[in-house]
Amino acid sequence: MRHTRPVLGSDYCYGSLDIAVAESFEADAEAAIANLPAFERIVSSPLRRARQLAEQIAKRRQLVLSVDPRVSEMDFAAWEGRPWSAIPREALDAWAADFLDARPHGGESVRMFARRCREAINDYADRKGDTLVVCHAGVVRAMFARGDDTDDFKTSIGYGELVVWNREHDQPGGQR
Repeated sequence: MRHTRPVLGSDYCYGSLDIAVAESFEADAEAAIANLPAFERIVSSPLRRARQLAEQIAKRRQLVLSVDPRVSEMDFAAWEGRPWSAIPREALDAWAADFLDARPHGGESVRMFARRCREAINDYADRKGDTLVVCHAGVVRAMFARGDDTDDFKTSIGYGELVVWNREHDQPGGQR
């Protein structure tokens, strides 16, 4: 499940930046929690925008919340907190030219990030029962990425959206 709306808009780069949730959090959280299926465990990114939602869900379901930094959003290092429009065009072009492996920001490459996310999700899939992972759009995209297909990273994931992953088919379980 993707976190609720953060305080910064999509015109800012805020991967691993630990930003607060928007003022609409209570209503956003209610909407996200309303139709959750059953699950045995809950795990969250340590970043506030995910953890705050996960804490509410864990409390309501009377579950112990585990925090896992492997399901944090991608680290954009020097770009964190900057408006996308303030990032030099040549740096963005360099990233686009080698989307999976370039690191013009000094943080993680997309390939490094995807490897980290898939390792975490596979660990949870190895356990009996379902796990709800409250994380970020990038983490969800990384779960469904197929090899070097960069189009997989363009999928839109809404705030508070639940996406079901089925490892047997390595694809969404149909709930979008």
